Amino acid sequence: MALGLDRNIEGALSYLLFWISGLIFLLLEKEDDFVRFHAMQSFITFLSLSIINIIISKIPIIGWIISALINIAIIILWIVGMFKAYNGEKYKFPIFGDIAEKYYREFLR
Repeated sequence: MALGLDRNIEGALSYLLFWISGLIFLLLEKEDDFVRFHAMQSFITFLSLSIINIIISKIPIIGWIISALINIAIIILWIVGMFKAYNGEKYKFPIFGDIAEKYYREFLR
């Protein structure tokens, strides 16, 4: 384990600071596929949603409404990701989970 913590703790911490903590754990953890998966999923999910949210929020009225919905989705995914990782589950988010599963083993190896 990168920080000497249990893998479920490291997996949950991968979500703590959204895409930033995902990136940190991707850079630190070189061995544990469980932690690397959750770190990659956090990184891809929250970075993608943040970029989309910034772009969408520039559109008056409808963009603001969609942006609010994206923010709600981000909070829900953040809670679910931390909860599932802490419980030792390799839970895949829709769309983003498949992408993370495809790339987590190859990132900086």
